[in-house]
Amino acid sequence: MTPLPDLPDTGYVPTAEDRASLDAWFAAYDAHSAQRDVERMADLAVFPLNLVSDDSAGDGRSAQWDREQFVGTMTHVMGDGSEDIRFESTRTPVFLSPAMAVVFTDSAMTTGGETQHLRYADILIRRGGSWAFQTMIQGGWGDNL
Repeated sequence: MTPLPDLPDTGYVPTAEDRASLDAWFAAYDAHSAQRDVERMADLAVFPLNLVSDDSAGDGRSAQWDREQFVGTMTHVMGDGSEDIRFESTRTPVFLSPAMAVVFTDSAMTTGGETQHLRYADILIRRGGSWAFQTMIQGGWGDNL
């Protein structure tokens, strides 16, 4: 994948703690994903969760999912856990404020000996000192929304 271009100046310069807390949130989320612990993944979200994608016809799509829809869909997508799954991700956060970040991710997901490269973005908000994802943006999922 090509590298992301220089990021815009949003007027907010994140602190070392901002970045460390966001990195810690993603480490926890990635650990839950690798274990296919979808319920714990859902604990790290704000519902209704916004989803933005495009469909096979090339049209933009969006939806809002409640926790039940997220758990059901992600359980189906991630499989039964019979094969190991590994993620290697490079994340580029753009902090809009101390409580809002848009995070661009380039990821390699390996399962069953096959690697798939993904690029997506998440919008996270911080509430009560903890991050949670509120919007997921990735191409190619619109037919499933």
